[in-house]
Amino acid sequence: QVQLVESGGGLVQAGGSLRLSCTASGSRFIFSFYTMSWYRQAPGKQRELVARFTSAGSRIYADSVKGRFTISRDNAKNTVYLQMNSLKPEDTAVYYCNTVESAAEYWGQGTQVTVSS
Repeated sequence: QVQLVESGGGLVQAGGSLRLSCTASGSRFIFSFYTMSWYRQAPGKQRELVARFTSAGSRIYADSVKGRFTISRDNAKNTVYLQMNSLKPEDTAVYYCNTVESAAEYWGQGTQVTVSS
């Protein structure tokens, strides 16, 4: 079992910044071994991948956020971050942290990000 807890969402004006955090825990979960991802889901839309930081150190971004968002991780703190700059109203969504361990997929509870125009 893996628990993921997100924080850092909120209301921000267009052009502003937010940093999301996701802390993972689990009795047998060795954080550094696993790929960590951020997804988002806007009202009426499907959940989509925003960014991924693989266990090998690769970073993947959705085209819509390239150059504005940065994913990072602190393996000593079991935490993955999503720095979001130059936010746009279309970034408004619930953001979820995600990982896969032993073929089971885990999600956090989500954190709301609202960008006003």
